Amino acid sequence: MATDFSNIFQGTLTLLGRVSLCAIFITNAVGMNIPNFEEVVSSMTRAGVPQPRAALVLVIGVLLAGSSMIIFGWKAKVGGCLLFIYLLLSNYYFHKFWSYNDPVMYRTEMVQFFKNLSLMGAMLLIVANGSGPYSLDARSSSGFSGGKK
Repeated sequence: MATDFSNIFQGTLTLLGRVSLCAIFITNAVGMNIPNFEEVVSSMTRAGVPQPRAALVLVIGVLLAGSSMIIFGWKAKVGGCLLFIYLLLSNYYFHKFWSYNDPVMYRTEMVQFFKNLSLMGAMLLIVANGSGPYSLDARSSSGFSGGKK
């Protein structure tokens, strides 16, 4: 009985964690990048991103696909890899805090850099451990095949 509660508790917290973790990526894609497409392309151009228009389309796809994969727990390790690469490139192009002389910009970009680094750590945890219970990956690995054997 205690094990059932423990499994339900773990599954529920893991699912809530996956959703919470990906909220920032979905919000970034849908709430920032898509409605402000041209402004984001301009920002990417200033940051030296090659082919910024195509890169932004790719970024939006990666944010939505990677987040969905993690939230639903379908090939979550792949989704974690996609978002890890996004975060790595985001830090490389946009959060070079060490290059700022202005203390306010230095601190702001340092916080963004380390926030991304923390999220990269979360992605590595997903890559290493998978999506946990209450996921499509867990259902398929437990032999669930929609009633077909």
